[in-house]
Amino acid sequence: MNDPIIQLTGLNKHYGPIKAVDALDLTIQRGEIFGLLGPNGAGKTTTILMMLGLTDPTSGTAIVCGYNATSSPMRVKRKVGYMPDSVGFYDNMTALENLIYIGRLNGLPENELKNRCAEVLEIVGLTADRHKKTVAFSRGMKQRLGLADVLIKDPEVIILDEPTLGIDPTGVRDFLELIKHLSRQRGLTVLLSSHHLHHVQQVCDCVGIFVKGKLIAQGNIGSLSSQLFDADGHVTSIKLEQPIPEPWTLEAELRALDAINKISICGNELELTSDRDMTAVLVRFLVEKGYDVTGVHQKNYGLDDIYQQYFESNNTRKYTL
Repeated sequence: MNDPIIQLTGLNKHYGPIKAVDALDLTIQRGEIFGLLGPNGAGKTTTILMMLGLTDPTSGTAIVCGYNATSSPMRVKRKVGYMPDSVGFYDNMTALENLIYIGRLNGLPENELKNRCAEVLEIVGLTADRHKKTVAFSRGMKQRLGLADVLIKDPEVIILDEPTLGIDPTGVRDFLELIKHLSRQRGLTVLLSSHHLHHVQQVCDCVGIFVKGKLIAQGNIGSLSSQLFDADGHVTSIKLEQPIPEPWTLEAELRALDAINKISICGNELELTSDRDMTAVLVRFLVEKGYDVTGVHQKNYGLDDIYQQYFESNNTRKYTL
């Protein structure tokens, strides 16, 4: 995939001496779900506002859907749907009435308006609640209506700023599944900004870790894990039926294998660390030595491990995959 729909180059935003966004280079491919991950105050929302042409960068360029967001903000807005972290509606109006109003603001023809509203309400699962006033909506329902609001103009890109805040776990799961479905079925590009690591990991193809205005890492979880953990990238735990009679002998034999870096043996359990996946080799080796293997587990590093590694090592190198 090499079809960038968002391209940020040397993007800076300064408020006096404060660098809210610092020399940001970022490319997002068409049809990708990209997670912009970082703590509150990292500069995620400021970046989004520059992408939408709602605030001008101090320097650098933001090209979105082929248009410069600073010089052609209205063209970008026609192509991009944006849902902020706090979605507002007219409480005295129903979900359908709110959508019709938004559709008119977006210039949808009157003869298409009601059908389009009905379509997006069906997509987000609010057809049964279309005549309910939004004052009675839960946070999760308002987020779904916010997504319908974003989809009403049939955008190429949707930007979601902290979309899962305040939603219960079931609502979060359903909302993220809906986002994934929309991206896969309709080819939508999604930029999801969040500080919830688990939510980002569930749905995103690629992530960017954003700290103090800087993008310090970018890539998919597997490639980030490989670069960060290097020799500790693969940890395999193996359980045997019986305790190992001579663990020092087995350890010496295992160390002779290529790529093994660390070995821990306790009773009938082994934990081995290697710089590539050695699980199949290790199991075969133990079986050939006459050991009965009863369990195998390979550790997979997730976003939480990656995120913590960046901060614990105080590593501000930029990784781009």
